[in-house]
Amino acid sequence: MNIAENLNEVSEAIKLSAIKSNRPPEDIVLIAVTKNVEPEIIQEAIDQGVTHIGENKVQEITRKYEILGDKVTWHMIGHLQRNKVKYIIDKVDYIHSVDSYSLALEIDKRAGGINRKMKCLLEVNISGEESKYGLNPQEVVPLLRQLEELENIEIVGLMTMAPFVEDPEETRQYFRGMKELALRLSEESFKNADIKLLSMGMSNDYPVAVEEGASFVRVGSAIFHRY
Repeated sequence: MNIAENLNEVSEAIKLSAIKSNRPPEDIVLIAVTKNVEPEIIQEAIDQGVTHIGENKVQEITRKYEILGDKVTWHMIGHLQRNKVKYIIDKVDYIHSVDSYSLALEIDKRAGGINRKMKCLLEVNISGEESKYGLNPQEVVPLLRQLEELENIEIVGLMTMAPFVEDPEETRQYFRGMKELALRLSEESFKNADIKLLSMGMSNDYPVAVEEGASFVRVGSAIFHRY
């Protein structure tokens, strides 16, 4: 199986899940996660229609951006340390992993320094796993209130990682919980936050995530697993 076939398979699964849940398939954005994938292989995926790339590490974004540039929309999807924000602030379009006021403050400062407004998602640890980063769901509203004073970031959604399980159906409760949280937040008014996007679902569970309301799905191995 090659990249073109893999992408077709993933796109078809997204489409079927969207239709199953009465959603327009075009509302779901596929982020190709390029962890451990070299630029020439990423270029092959771009040639096959990939327009959104997700990376977990700052050094990988900076290395690959030098080669691929801004021909795609870049997403920082991994844990982000404050001291590394400066290296990607001019390269990425979305930061999915905001989980503290101090990180948001650094993003705001660096974004202001280059006169841009950074689109961010709050990372939520919906499953409560100790091994995962992210906010407890009860911490989301207080942080959104804190972030109202910042002018150079825009909170556009929420991100989560469900537990890795054999049966993807077991992840449904977590994705549903994220959708319910997003709906509750949409009923409140926050300055510089409009919670419309849900980043959830990976190679093992993205069809379930789409059925439960995912806007972004982050798929790596299902696209690049032969490379």
